[in-house]
Amino acid sequence: MYFSVASGWEIIVKEGRGRLDLPEPARTLIPRLLSQNEFVVLPVHLTHALKLIDLPGFHRDPFDRILVAQALEEGLSLVTADEQIRRYPVRTLW
Repeated sequence: MYFSVASGWEIIVKEGRGRLDLPEPARTLIPRLLSQNEFVVLPVHLTHALKLIDLPGFHRDPFDRILVAQALEEGLSLVTADEQIRRYPVRTLW
């Protein structure tokens, strides 16, 4: 299982804006959960950003768009319930 740096960034942004209530600070929660669950951290590479050029504008959320681009570039599936993401040619679970 992979955890995108973009997801960590989004969690930190939402927590900082008071839009996400976490049981402990993201600074400790994210690394602890990643380690416990043996996730591999997926960095955002230039190839992922360049893939955004090819994506139609189904989704306006930049975090979700980079997750789609990463999944397409890396041949990964996304775990999501977001119907807008399912409009992209990416494999989804959930």
